[in-house]
Amino acid sequence: MNQKLFYSLVLTVVGALLFIPFLGGVRLFDWDEINFAECAREMIALGDYLHVHIDFKPFYEKPPLFFWLQSMMMNLFGINEFSARLPNAICGIITLVYLYNLGQKLHGHRFGLLWALAYLGSVTPHLYFRSGIIDPFFNLFIFIGLVNLIFASWKRERLGGAMTVPKPEWTYILIGGFVLGLAILTKGPVAYLIIFLVLVSYWALNRFRWFITPLQFIGFSVAASVGSLLWYGLDIYLHGPTLVREFLAYSIRLLSTPDAGHVGFPGYHFIILLVGCFPASIFAIRAFGPLFIERNYQRDFRQWMLILFWVVLVLFSIVQSKIVHYSSLCYFPLTYFAALTLSQLEDRKIQFSNWLRAGLIIVGGIFVLAVGGLPLIAHRMDIVRQFADQDAFSQGNLDAHIDWPYWTLIPGIWLLLILVLVIRWYNQHEPAQASVVLFGGMSVFITLTLWAFIGRIEGISQAAAMRFFEQAQGQNVYVKTYGYHSYGPFFYTMKPPVTNPNAYNDDWLLRGKIDKDVLFIRHASEQPTLLDSLPDVKKTGQENGFVFYRRQAK
Repeated sequence: MNQKLFYSLVLTVVGALLFIPFLGGVRLFDWDEINFAECAREMIALGDYLHVHIDFKPFYEKPPLFFWLQSMMMNLFGINEFSARLPNAICGIITLVYLYNLGQKLHGHRFGLLWALAYLGSVTPHLYFRSGIIDPFFNLFIFIGLVNLIFASWKRERLGGAMTVPKPEWTYILIGGFVLGLAILTKGPVAYLIIFLVLVSYWALNRFRWFITPLQFIGFSVAASVGSLLWYGLDIYLHGPTLVREFLAYSIRLLSTPDAGHVGFPGYHFIILLVGCFPASIFAIRAFGPLFIERNYQRDFRQWMLILFWVVLVLFSIVQSKIVHYSSLCYFPLTYFAALTLSQLEDRKIQFSNWLRAGLIIVGGIFVLAVGGLPLIAHRMDIVRQFADQDAFSQGNLDAHIDWPYWTLIPGIWLLLILVLVIRWYNQHEPAQASVVLFGGMSVFITLTLWAFIGRIEGISQAAAMRFFEQAQGQNVYVKTYGYHSYGPFFYTMKPPVTNPNAYNDDWLLRGKIDKDVLFIRHASEQPTLLDSLPDVKKTGQENGFVFYRRQAK
């Protein structure tokens, strides 16, 4: 067995062991996880895989590819949390193997391992592979599309050498375009916009030198559009331009306004990447400075990664809606830069500086204090209540009876030990073992933290509501949130297709002549609401900041 195949299999096994177990151990989280899983469930319920629905109404915000993957898993393993998250776990395995092989092609075996390890052992990149959101596949498709375009330019200019880019340049052009088309089918044309901005930036920075021909760019664009146009075109043919019009309106709203309350300051994504991508982010910063890179194609790839990083970061800093995963495409160049720094530390081309040491201590210390301190603070809920929001809903969340045994201190202690050991080894000029222990230890830390905290956080934030929805499964009732939005009433009630259009009419559910009982849920508040004033709506209970009601059909 050759080296590449052996380590590809090793990374496959490691990824499977870290990403797949316990995927279904905790409920999906509102909004995105439940939203996307419900889209896939409704494909199955309606037997309609061409269109995307939510609450059995057309959903124009996302194309269908990710929901096809989720519905495939649901058909195999049942409609549950495991099936909803499994596609991203598989995506994580593919990503690790791809990064290793790409890194090996660019800089050698050790670099490929460091790149894969940096991705595996950084917080948010790792977490996304254990989630049910769209972005891991979306980002991977964009990145692969760009890499193939880079290889095509190297083949044309004979920059990478025959061993680096053995295929004909048109093969890379068409493969890259096709894979980018999968990204468009996953989350929309913003995938093409990102690649276009990267290409234009590279073209301008290289004095408008044609790195691919105009004909090749057209071929790339056509290949990218074929798959998505088949789907969009078929829908336009069957139902007119509604899908395109609504999707464009949604995209413009994201660019111009803070959608769904997701507002933030201009430097939001800088902070998210610095803290969220720890520890890769600390080492990546050093690679933005001068490095000794021997080969022309390696220097060229670094320039491409710099452009990709800044295009994504600037674009989504301008976008008014600030959501963590909007900048997640930066994880690829950021972990590449981290691997550059790590490999040059091992080759003694650069030194482990005080800045690197301070970054590990400061940002790592934040994680140690947060994860280690949370179980201790949880035993003093009176203090937590003083610093939490004082509204009835937030205070009610803190009424949840959550056990915080002292073994939940283990993740924080583990990370502290890892940081102490790693900094000691870096100081002793043993970077090879320090890097492996740091990122390998971080992947274990993330796993331990999820086991210790994620179920408890879910228990505080939403479990009472989700239990309310689950209890409605199989009942011939309507379930409705009042005063807030949630996708829980659809997925966790296993809501059947809507047959009475009045079910979408809030006034009819509150006051009309209903044909079956209506269950309402709202956030607790100090002031009485309309639900409390209607004579035939009866309060049935209250738990952890949620209040429950029932209106009986007569």
